[in-house]
Amino acid sequence: MLTIEDADIIQGLRRGDESVFASLFDGYQNSLLRLALMYATDQRLAEEIVQETWLAVLKGIHRFEGRSALKTWIYSILINRAKTVAQREGRYNNLTLSLDEQTESNEPSVPVDRFHPDDDHPYPHHWLNGPSDWGVLPEDKLLSDETQKVVLAAIEGLSPNQREVITLRDIEMLSSEEACNILGISESNQRVLLHRARAKVRQALEEYLER
Repeated sequence: MLTIEDADIIQGLRRGDESVFASLFDGYQNSLLRLALMYATDQRLAEEIVQETWLAVLKGIHRFEGRSALKTWIYSILINRAKTVAQREGRYNNLTLSLDEQTESNEPSVPVDRFHPDDDHPYPHHWLNGPSDWGVLPEDKLLSDETQKVVLAAIEGLSPNQREVITLRDIEMLSSEEACNILGISESNQRVLLHRARAKVRQALEEYLER
């Protein structure tokens, strides 16, 4: 559903108002480039994908029917174009993703060696080492550039579909519904992918923070 702000932006773009486009560009350019870099092999290619996205937005704005939020529509254009480029570059394979989605639900969220084994009575499946309490860590360490690099590296190491979901939800701060619409996946699949992705990122952070 369109907001009043979205409706005003759409009307401005349809009128050819350059100030409206400039404001939209400033608000979305960095996010679009960040998303494109998930698929592109280098910065130059990512910038080309973003440029093509903006051209598609301007060409398609008169046909945009407002069935989704403007942001969702723009992100969908970017990701579809980025996937096309990535497939051409051999970095993205629909068959692989389809198989990943079928097996995601069988993948443990947390490594099994964090728990007592089945035959370890009286505590089968209980935590051997529970999640760390990060509240006791110095704030400057949690917010340091190095910690952020660990998070970004962990996200980069995720499977493509997990990386897409956690980037849209936790970096771009989109809602579950928006992420599902952009990626064309079900709510249940999105929830599983996000849970797995967050668990892996948390594990990477634990390993770094407990050094």
